[in-house]
Amino acid sequence: MTSYSVSDVSRPEAGRGPAGGMAQPVDDTPRWSRTVEIDPAAAEAAVPAGQLCWMAPTASVAGWGVAKRVHIDDPAERAVAGDVMWQLLAAMDHDGDGPGALAFASLTFDRAVGGSVLVVPETVLRVQDGRAWLTVVRDRPVHDDVLVMPPPAPPPSPPQRVRYAGATAAEIAWLDAVDRAVRRIRGGELEKVVLARDRLVSSDVPFDTPALLTRLHARFPSCYTFRVEGLVGASPELLIRRTGLQLSSLVLAGTTRRGDDEDEDRRLGAALLSSTKDRAEHHPAVASVDTALRPVTTHLDTDAAPHLLRLANVQHLATRVTGTLASPVDALSLAQRLHPTAAVGGMPADRALDLIRELETIDRGRYAGPVGWLDASGDGEYAIALRCAQLDGARGRLFAGAGIVADSLPEAELEETRLKLRAMQSAF
Repeated sequence: MTSYSVSDVSRPEAGRGPAGGMAQPVDDTPRWSRTVEIDPAAAEAAVPAGQLCWMAPTASVAGWGVAKRVHIDDPAERAVAGDVMWQLLAAMDHDGDGPGALAFASLTFDRAVGGSVLVVPETVLRVQDGRAWLTVVRDRPVHDDVLVMPPPAPPPSPPQRVRYAGATAAEIAWLDAVDRAVRRIRGGELEKVVLARDRLVSSDVPFDTPALLTRLHARFPSCYTFRVEGLVGASPELLIRRTGLQLSSLVLAGTTRRGDDEDEDRRLGAALLSSTKDRAEHHPAVASVDTALRPVTTHLDTDAAPHLLRLANVQHLATRVTGTLASPVDALSLAQRLHPTAAVGGMPADRALDLIRELETIDRGRYAGPVGWLDASGDGEYAIALRCAQLDGARGRLFAGAGIVADSLPEAELEETRLKLRAMQSAF
C-alpha cells in the first residue's frame, strides 16, 4: 500500500475532463480493473463489513484493501481532487460489464485544515437497482483467481458498555460561544453561523464498527450511512447526487424532536414549519445551494417551500433541489463547489467560517465535511458528514452542531445538539 498526495497524479489539461483527453497517471498508479455481476443478496450481506462503506436508499457500496490512498493537506490540491481522481478512475483498463472501480472520499470541514483523504479500494462491492457487482483493482492485469467474494458481515456483537467522558470543552463554554454569536448576528455582522460541539466516548474493547453500521442503517434507513478512515455515521443530508448530467441535493436546516404520540408529533412538526426562527435558519442554506449550482446547470428546480423530514429521533425542515448540468462535472467537484453550505457553515460563508474559527470550542476535523464516493463515469453521492463519530479503537468523539440566528436561545440550541447526538448514542 502506498500513500500519495494529489500532486503525484497528472492533472487533466485546463478545461478538459476525462472524456476529452488526459495525461496518463504516474507509473505506480493502479491501471487495471475487472468487474463481474454477483448475487445481490450475498453482496448486501457483505457490505456492512467493508473497511470503507456507504449504505443509502439509492446504492450501497463497500471497499476492502487499498489500491491507492491520497492524502490532501494543501488547499490548492484539494481544489482539483475531483478532476484528478476522476481521471485516475477513467484511465483504468476496465474488463467486464458493470460500474467498475470507485473512490471513497472524506474531506475536512475547513479547507485550510489538512486531513482529507481519498481511497481507491482493491475490492469493491456495489449494489444498485436490484443488481450487484464485484470489482477488483490492481497494478497488473486482473485474473480470475483474485475475483473473490468478501465474506458476509459477522453476527453483531452484543451492545458494548460505553462511557461518555465529557467533551473537549465544557457545555458552559459552548453556551457562551452561542451567546456571543447571537450578539454578532444581531449587530449585523452576518446572518447565520453554525457552531458544533463534541462528546467523548470510550469502551473497554474496540468498537464493533460493522455492528454500528448495521444498527445505524436499520434505525435510519433513509439516511446515508458511511465509514471512511474511522469516520462513522448516518447523515440525513444529501449534499449532491450526480447521475449523468442529472443532479439532486437535499437541504436540511431547522430541527425539533419527535413527539411521544402522533398528536404531539404533528403539533411539533406544524410548529417547526411555521417557526420564524427555523425558517430564518433554513432559507440561507437553500440559497447557498442555489448560488453554488446555478452557474453550472441549464436549469435548477427548488421546492417552493420546505417540507418535514421525519427521522427516528428528530424532525427537520427539508428542501429538495434538482437540476441538469450544462457540461460534465464530476460528483466530488460538485460537492466541493457546494461545501460548506449554510446548513453547516453559515451566511455569508466567509464571515461565518471566520467566526467558527474564532468561537468554536472544538476541531471539527472531517465532521460536517463532504463524505461519499465517485466512480469512473464521474457519478457519485456525497453527504454532509453529520450524526457521526470519529473512532480510534476503543475511543471516539461524537459530533453535533446547531444553526445560530438572531432569535437563537443558547439553552435551546444546546438541547438541539443533545437530540442530534442521540443518533450515534443509540447505535452504541
